[in-house]
Amino acid sequence: MLTKVDKHSGVPAYIQIMNIVKKEIMFGRLKIGDQLPPVRELASRFGVNTNTVLKAFEKLHYEGLLEAEQGVGYFVKESHIVNKKLVELIEGTASELKKNNVNLPMAKILLEEVWKNA
Repeated sequence: MLTKVDKHSGVPAYIQIMNIVKKEIMFGRLKIGDQLPPVRELASRFGVNTNTVLKAFEKLHYEGLLEAEQGVGYFVKESHIVNKKLVELIEGTASELKKNNVNLPMAKILLEEVWKNA
């Protein structure tokens, strides 16, 4: 969770933080019941304002992934660990896309189209 937020990516910082937390949950590095580091600490790590971290956490709380305990902090409420074989399949697919000179934005479009028709 030490990833810095890229302020020049065009993606709002709070969404980047949400995605970082979701990734940690999907890969099993954050499990149900785990407490996230304090908001101030994460704001410092990410290089953002505390309100940005709070906005990300509140949205994750609304999505049901986190729960807040007043005066204590935020905890992982729900886990969506991705199967290791699925990750390997995605890695293989990403490798093939790169070999065929398909960049990430194009790969996302392809995935969305295939997803819609699956």
